[in-house]
Amino acid sequence: MTTTTKYIFVTGGVTSSLGKGIIAASLAKLLQAQGYRTTIQKLDPYINVDPGTLNPYEHGECYVTDDGAETDLDLGHYERFLNVPTSQANNVTTGRIYQSVIEKERRGEFLGKTVQVIPHITDEIKERVQILGKSGDYDIVITEIGGTVGDIESLPYIEAVRQLKWDLGENNAIVIHLTLIPYLSAAGELKTKPTQHSVKTLMESGVQADVLVCRTEHELPEDLRSKLALFCNVREEAVIQSIDASTIYDVPNLMLKQGLDQVVLKKLGLESATPDLTQWNQFLKRHKNPVTEVTIGLIGKYVELQDSYKSILEAFIHAGAENEVKVHVEPIHSEYLNEDNIAVKLAHLNGILVAPGFGERGIEGKIDAVKYVRENNIPFFGICLGMQMAVIEFARNVLGLKDANSTEMEPKAGNPVIDLMESQKDVTDKGGTMRLGAWACDLKPNSIVHKVYKANAIMERHRHRYEFNNKYKADVEAAGMIATGINPDTQLVEIVEIPEHPWFVGVQYHPEYKSTVANPHPLFVAFVKAALKHKNKQKGVTMAQ
Repeated sequence: MTTTTKYIFVTGGVTSSLGKGIIAASLAKLLQAQGYRTTIQKLDPYINVDPGTLNPYEHGECYVTDDGAETDLDLGHYERFLNVPTSQANNVTTGRIYQSVIEKERRGEFLGKTVQVIPHITDEIKERVQILGKSGDYDIVITEIGGTVGDIESLPYIEAVRQLKWDLGENNAIVIHLTLIPYLSAAGELKTKPTQHSVKTLMESGVQADVLVCRTEHELPEDLRSKLALFCNVREEAVIQSIDASTIYDVPNLMLKQGLDQVVLKKLGLESATPDLTQWNQFLKRHKNPVTEVTIGLIGKYVELQDSYKSILEAFIHAGAENEVKVHVEPIHSEYLNEDNIAVKLAHLNGILVAPGFGERGIEGKIDAVKYVRENNIPFFGICLGMQMAVIEFARNVLGLKDANSTEMEPKAGNPVIDLMESQKDVTDKGGTMRLGAWACDLKPNSIVHKVYKANAIMERHRHRYEFNNKYKADVEAAGMIATGINPDTQLVEIVEIPEHPWFVGVQYHPEYKSTVANPHPLFVAFVKAALKHKNKQKGVTMAQ
């Protein structure tokens, strides 16, 4: 098979959570910075069709693409590093693979053959891997394989990689194996045996690693690298150290210093040059050298697991760097917030973000938080459910509709100011059926969002079933909460603001999904700026306009 697209496969061994996604994104950044059109995809071995129905505690946040795919959170890292949108084709699960193969079998496409893992499942995997490469849009496709080598779930993917390396031919596909070099403090030394066993397991499946990336807490001495090269059948320059970093955004520079991009390009038969990381390093400099700091309260119900709000946390890093501000995000569990402790929990904060979520647990705490910041003029940012809580709080405490609620929490609410969209009322399946992906929104002139976006119309990504109930729009607006963003096709309310408040914005969509290093999301940038202004006001300092 002849191909112009080159393929890089990233596998992992010894343990999960070593950072395959960050290594893949960092390598992609280095290749992109040398002029190569690069993308990354994730193959997830779990049987769910997508992570859309998974509890955030199970899998972290569910990331959403422009075309409405509910995907693994690693795709967020890919977009944040590369500033290139991903799509449905960038995330493939075992559930999706088997679903497709079974549908083909039901249609009779296999002509009565017995359907088996090899060749039918592996052929499907190979086809999905090459969709992006065959589009003609990319020079290099990096494919991250979830889980670890030796997992039963991963075996069909490893076999597909073995076949693809053979199919694609010399210099067209390589395997990077990410592994752990543990440090035993009792012995005072780094141990290579787990990596040796991991590489051996990979070889037993017929796949030879071309590059080893070794996660470590300590510098790898030369003799240890030589030992790994000898025992793992790789060149010494292909043993790459990945030492713990203070921030994930350091990793591209660390990999550049280690020569990962040079080794990879050489093995792929491609020319290498010095990557242009000027913009990246300017961001890093601002991120690491803030002029001042603010504290933002993140009010949610999954705060024990940081990955539940990964894109929000990263968006604050981007916005903080843009403002030369260190953003301290203080997680606050909404389930434990009430009118008695609200002032103690929130008074010291410079801004409050009420996070997305589903279900009724912790809802009243979110509503109490919105009431407190509205009445005390603390900058407020509500995202998806957070925006809905702002509407409910306003309806209850300003309009006097004490039974105002969302039909998600109270199906028989007396005043359903938030209600299930008409298009959702006959939906029974939970997976992939929400309002998903990029939707248009027209902005009201002279509103906060109009000034922030510097545009009349925007496209933002959604993931929800419930919406502002337009039956209440006139009353809500008359009382002082204005709908400043409207979907032009459905007339659904996308954004609410309180003009009399210093900074009060609720959005039905998820702006955090579109924030990148190169393009920090303007709403997060403006919110951090508002929080800084509030902090200075708290201190009795008036900021220069």
